[in-house]
Amino acid sequence: MQATMQTKKKKHGFLREMRQNGFLYLLTLPGIIFFLVFSYTPMLGLVMAFQDYSMRKGVFGSSFNGVNNFKFLFQTGDIWRVTGNTLFLNVLFIFFTTLMSVFLAILFSEVKNRKFKRITQTISILPNFVPWTVIALFLDAFIDPTTGMVAKSLAAAGAPVDFYANASIWPGLLVFLKIWQGAGYGAIVYIATIVGIDPQIYEAADIDGATRLQKIFRITLPILKPTIILMSLFSVGRIFYGDFGMIYALVGDNSLLFSTTDVIDTYVYRMMRMLRNYGMSSATGMFQSVLGFVFIITVNWIARKLDPESALF
Repeated sequence: MQATMQTKKKKHGFLREMRQNGFLYLLTLPGIIFFLVFSYTPMLGLVMAFQDYSMRKGVFGSSFNGVNNFKFLFQTGDIWRVTGNTLFLNVLFIFFTTLMSVFLAILFSEVKNRKFKRITQTISILPNFVPWTVIALFLDAFIDPTTGMVAKSLAAAGAPVDFYANASIWPGLLVFLKIWQGAGYGAIVYIATIVGIDPQIYEAADIDGATRLQKIFRITLPILKPTIILMSLFSVGRIFYGDFGMIYALVGDNSLLFSTTDVIDTYVYRMMRMLRNYGMSSATGMFQSVLGFVFIITVNWIARKLDPESALF
């Protein structure tokens, strides 16, 4: 009897909730459908990672081969190289882009001339809307061995550098381009946080004789800390996903640069396009997803220990 009463209460509570907030739930429907179609339904394709997949036979006709795809993947040794590159490059991207975004946000907040502030903010945000293919064309105009301005200047100075054959240069070059492209856009969140700081805190600091640098390090940065941690956690969630559009547009199929620039996404794409090995590609993608899941759980646990309010869950 008591269980029946509880069931009725839950039913009435659900109907009352839908009557009160039904329109709001309806607004979430497109987002739910989007994630169901593009995020959850494709997960059914993970079965290909355990198959000797054939395009002719399809998922339901291809034979299972257990974990042979994973065995071959790890035996080649390429997976460790591309995983290391992906992790290394993304750590550099997250660290330096976050650092520059916070720096720009503080810099813009300290500028008192509104017109100058608007112009500089707009200029810093614009690169985010430039496609990587266009950036690759501009980069080629600087580093091409025969026509590039930087390459020709270095050759004239007696220190010629072939950028497209020297893999050690590219991590730093990619980080520079990533900062140029994304730091200004990333600063928007931090600017919004700074704008929300109570001005009376700064006024009290002025009365106490605090300098501009002291206010930045004692007030602005501590208040920005939770936002920095939260945004870093969002970035860490995709730390094992290389920026395919960036890497492939800038590097392409240049095997001379693979030792430092080949990431998991470009490796999977190349296997599908050149080798037609869909089972191996699916196995690599599954390995990538598992690593990302474990990493975000670990980092979130660390963040919760350091600052519980900054953790995602």
